[in-house]
Amino acid sequence: MSEQGAETSFQLQRIYTKDVSFEVPGAPEVFLQSWQPKVNLQLNTHTQRVGDSTTDYEVVLELTVTASNEDKVVYLVEIQQAGIFSAVGFEGEELEQLLGAYCPNLLFPYAREAVSDLVSRGTFPQLLLQPINFDALYQQAKQQQAEEAANAH
Repeated sequence: MSEQGAETSFQLQRIYTKDVSFEVPGAPEVFLQSWQPKVNLQLNTHTQRVGDSTTDYEVVLELTVTASNEDKVVYLVEIQQAGIFSAVGFEGEELEQLLGAYCPNLLFPYAREAVSDLVSRGTFPQLLLQPINFDALYQQAKQQQAEEAANAH
C-alpha cells in the first residue's frame, strides 16, 4: 500500500488502438469449406512510462486470435489496444497490480469489440471473446516469477 497521508489518484487519459491486423490467408477457398473452427487466443501486456513523466504510463494489451479449420488458419486477428494512465502516489506492488491487472481490464472491452468487428467484416460468424480475469492472470504471473526466482538460487 502507499504511505499513509500521501494522496493517490488514478486517471484514464486516453484509450486508443495502437496496431491492428486482420488476415485471411486462404481466401477465397476458406469460404467454401464447412465451418468447424478452433479458436486460439493469446494475450500479453506491457507497460512503459510516457515521455519524461514519472506518473504517466502507457499500458498495451496485445491480443492474437487465430481461427483454424481442419488444421489450416482461416483468419488471424492481431490487435494492440493501448491506454495512457496517470497514477500518482502508487508504488511497488500496488502500482504493478494497477498497471498489470486493472488497466488491462479497462482495455479489454475495447479490444474485444475490435476483434468482433474485424471478424464480422471478414464475413465470418460473430466472435465474442469471453471475459478475462486479469487479476487472476496477474497473480499467476507473480507466482510463476517467484517460483522461477526460487529455482534460480
